[in-house]
Amino acid sequence: MDQPKTESPGLLNGVRVVELGSMYAAPTAGRMLRDFGAEVIKVEDPESGDFARQWQPQKDGLALGFARLNSGKRSVGIDLRKPEGRAIALDLIRNADVVIESFRPGRLEAWGMGYDVLSKENPGLVLTRVSGFGQTGPYSGRPGFGTVAETASGYAFLNGWPDTPPTSPPFGFADSIAGISAAFGTAMALYRREISGVGSEVDVALYEPLMFILGDALLNYTSTGTIMTRVGNTSGSASPRGIYQAGDGAWLSIAASAQTIAMRLFDAMGRPELKTDERYATNPARMANNDSLQEIVKSWVASMPREKVLGTLEDHEVVAAAVNDSSDIMQDPHFLERTLVGLTGTVLGNAMMTGPILHVAGTAGPVYEGVPSVGEHTSAILGDELGMDAPTLDRLAFDAVISRA
Repeated sequence: MDQPKTESPGLLNGVRVVELGSMYAAPTAGRMLRDFGAEVIKVEDPESGDFARQWQPQKDGLALGFARLNSGKRSVGIDLRKPEGRAIALDLIRNADVVIESFRPGRLEAWGMGYDVLSKENPGLVLTRVSGFGQTGPYSGRPGFGTVAETASGYAFLNGWPDTPPTSPPFGFADSIAGISAAFGTAMALYRREISGVGSEVDVALYEPLMFILGDALLNYTSTGTIMTRVGNTSGSASPRGIYQAGDGAWLSIAASAQTIAMRLFDAMGRPELKTDERYATNPARMANNDSLQEIVKSWVASMPREKVLGTLEDHEVVAAAVNDSSDIMQDPHFLERTLVGLTGTVLGNAMMTGPILHVAGTAGPVYEGVPSVGEHTSAILGDELGMDAPTLDRLAFDAVISRA
């Protein structure tokens, strides 16, 4: 008889992370690690907490962005600007596997908490550092947020239409990619430590992961002298590709980026003659005649409602999808089954958000219940785990070195 399938704890079960980072990118890295089983202790300013708590939008005083990135973490309020606060943080770090920080380069060193100091206290420690321009280079001392990374990397220059200004996205694009990259670097460093026992310093600049995903922009310039520019919803590499409006006003995307898919698209459109038309028979030809081909595709898509277009494309195995808004996603059975998770135990009510960014067979997924208040776990962690007695905690709270919820 087959044994029932059981799920093991997350892959990072037993890993302790001390998160000194705030705002977006570093907490994203913390959430990525927490999603796969790590325990994350979030060190916050004892008075104001992570500034992300003040972001919009909010519901009943809870910032949605903060809730999404920090559910399941434990919050300790410690003032790192005070020597006694830094001493407490060092006590936490001695028992940690990973520290994530997002101060401007040089800040930890000025506080006597650089990697040389931390690694002496904890030789196997992984210190993951997220900053605007990295720990080295002429710009390392500059402050940086996602918007600056999106412009400096070249992304904003390429995003938009030929007749519109360079455009940054209305969400934390650079921060999210940097946070995911930081989690990836942390996982690699933990693997190295498992083999060698040696810790690592992981250095992530906000702009670098974003610059990497811009594709061939830099290679194109350095090899051909061509500066790629904004092309809207089309592609500089394959045709036809884009976002199109159906006859009922709804929008959808089509990506005929491979030769076989382009041929199937022509069949789906009832235009098999395009497959042998010298203007459209090959990708170089289609790129050279992209404007005329786009008009053909637009006209066909506009001739019927979106669902009929998508059904026809699916029947012909053409890569396509609806342009979804949030309400569309919440009604989609695929996303409901695979991607979306509930966030419970908060003022947000029956809220849902995206879960882990990937799936590992046989491991239990995380539960997102509650969002910590500033210093909610200070007494438990400093008292129970570091052995501080009640009078000491009272004194530290009175001196504003720590805060307790």
